[in-house]
Amino acid sequence: MTDLCEFSAVELRRLIGAKQISPVELWRACRERIGRLNGRVNAVVAIDEAGADAQARAAEQAVLRGDDLGPLHGLPLGIKDLNETKGLRTTHGSLIFQDYVPAEDESVVARQRAAGGLIVAKTNTPEFGAGANTTNKVYGATGNPFDPELTCAGSSGGSAVALALDLLPLCNGSDLGGSLRTPAGFSGVVGFRPTPGRVACRETTRSYSPLSVEGPMARNVADVALYLSVLAAHDPADPLSRPGETASLARPRPVDPASLRVVASEDLGCAPVDDGIRRTFRDRIGRIQHLFRSLERRDPPLADTAAIFDVLRATGFVASYRAHYDQHRALLGPNVINNTELGLKLTAPQVAAAEAAHSVLFRRFLGWMEEVDLLIAPTAAVSPFPKTQLFPTEINGQPLASYTSWFLLASAVTLTGHPVLVLPCGLDEKGMPFGIQLVGKRWDEARLLGIGLALEAELARIPECRRPRPDLDRPRR
Repeated sequence: MTDLCEFSAVELRRLIGAKQISPVELWRACRERIGRLNGRVNAVVAIDEAGADAQARAAEQAVLRGDDLGPLHGLPLGIKDLNETKGLRTTHGSLIFQDYVPAEDESVVARQRAAGGLIVAKTNTPEFGAGANTTNKVYGATGNPFDPELTCAGSSGGSAVALALDLLPLCNGSDLGGSLRTPAGFSGVVGFRPTPGRVACRETTRSYSPLSVEGPMARNVADVALYLSVLAAHDPADPLSRPGETASLARPRPVDPASLRVVASEDLGCAPVDDGIRRTFRDRIGRIQHLFRSLERRDPPLADTAAIFDVLRATGFVASYRAHYDQHRALLGPNVINNTELGLKLTAPQVAAAEAAHSVLFRRFLGWMEEVDLLIAPTAAVSPFPKTQLFPTEINGQPLASYTSWFLLASAVTLTGHPVLVLPCGLDEKGMPFGIQLVGKRWDEARLLGIGLALEAELARIPECRRPRPDLDRPRR
């Protein structure tokens, strides 16, 4: 019999609404599975046992009374440990906040609770989300669900791993330089980086910056769509947010791949990429290229993205963490310290030049996408590496220019301001999950989700492209 935890979020919500399963029953199943598997990967780092039980019982009573039920009613949710959760420990992965229990939910969490979601657990993240490897001084490292000695990437690594192992049906993430996308790719799950402003967030330090966004993670596209329909909202306190219908995101219509003009790029014309990843990407594109109206292999106009991103990212660290750096430097990890110090060394002309170059890049890419329906690229430049290693220092034997170089495949797309869907696409040459990024049109999340639904179905028909499933009891080859 299929474990209840393995059902999709959409199906679980249907079963709850039909009174065929109880939120209490579902939460107990998730809690049992967390207890059985989480110790091997360290994905879930805090649980409000009493609060979760009370939420589940209240959700059960609402069903029995015949109340109007929200779209996430009764579903246990994993919340990234960067998001503040009422009554549930929120450390931000930092010793500075190791004992912090918020009195209120932040806006993106409140939205999920209002939709009936059960805020039951926190998922691991690097300190303040700084680093593409999920490890911190509070909870330690999170292991990859396919090999716990390897990294799940970051910073939404705990969420990705919890989903891959069916610990929870939905988990949220956030993404600046690939923090949501790379862990999804490394763990064989689905992740969605929306257009900046689609998911309003009033707590951000840099309200006018389009770099960091909140987004959904799940095990399939339909679940991501359901989750995004709740996360997406307009909030006047977020200057990038804009009014618009979001309910339609919950049930996107599949888009026929034969109608699509597609460009495939293995390195976006700017990123170092491991030769094995290149070969895997070429193999997967070769297996699906017949599906599309047309598919060209060429690079988008994303030159010089590394320099732009590094400057804008570093200024963000100064804006967000300068006070922590000044007051609690001894408690901080190397990623926060180094990135803050990099930002402090920047001159006004350097920052101004990066801002101007970003504007040029954005408009150039926007024009390029007018003739393209979809851009496909690998999610990550390398296969998962040891979790004890903060980041790769070389690719193909060549030293990397900076700490951020290895995730340039993701951060380059960040600068474009376009939505990105990550789909699992089989295994790479090392037997680890391989993911692809699907870049769509700005503000057209519904169409990108529709494309994702259709491609997900097609990939499932190709053995080499199916979503891989982890088995912690299977010996590594």
